[in-house]
Amino acid sequence: MTDATNDIERIGGFHAVASALETDRPIRRLWLAEGRYHGRYEQLVAEAEARGVAVETTSMKRLDAWLPEVRHQGCMVEVALPRAYRESELGELLGKVDTPWVLALDQVQDPHNLGACLRSAAAAGVTAVIAPRKRAAGLTAAARKVAAGAAERVPFVVVTNLSRALDRLKNEGFWVVGLDGESEQSLYTTALPSPLVWVAGGEQSGLRELTARHCDLRVSIPMTSGIESLNVSVAAAVALFETVRQRSPNA
Repeated sequence: MTDATNDIERIGGFHAVASALETDRPIRRLWLAEGRYHGRYEQLVAEAEARGVAVETTSMKRLDAWLPEVRHQGCMVEVALPRAYRESELGELLGKVDTPWVLALDQVQDPHNLGACLRSAAAAGVTAVIAPRKRAAGLTAAARKVAAGAAERVPFVVVTNLSRALDRLKNEGFWVVGLDGESEQSLYTTALPSPLVWVAGGEQSGLRELTARHCDLRVSIPMTSGIESLNVSVAAAVALFETVRQRSPNA
């Protein structure tokens, strides 16, 4: 359950709370129902205190009001929602790693696709995901749910103009590679450059021509005859993990 006013997500139930405390999610506090400082709840308290998370007690009635549709079992954590980074923060984010790489989403409007892209990007070790402010999905509750925690691990950066952002990255030495189903150059026969920006197009028309003109090269994912294209989140995942494969010492 999300609290829009306080910008937090409330998670209830012993196993869900224990799982949240075991991750690196930014937890603000652990709430226990009065009288629950015993038994298996002691391990929740120990984990919270080890992480420096405040532990407080309240009534079961209040927990019921906070989580009306959740079997909370007398425990709840408040998790700070991930935020979208500003464009001005992108340089600092990329400067924190030796070999940065970026996934750029060109007007991906379905929050479920955004969430899936974030999940794949986090799993592949992408430094940041960027997307335009307009005509694109934002970091909504639906996107965060599909991302399954990845929104806390990979920075999501909103840019004013995607083409200009790509040009700035190119000026900083990045190669921009677009996923284009009409390209005759195969992903699997292309030696991917570094540092790299992958660009994946939106659900309706794929990579826009304006965006495509800012790509240093465009590649396609070979598919069986009769299949025109993949879902953007699937295509992005294929490209990201081909990058991982090529960068592997055993590739």
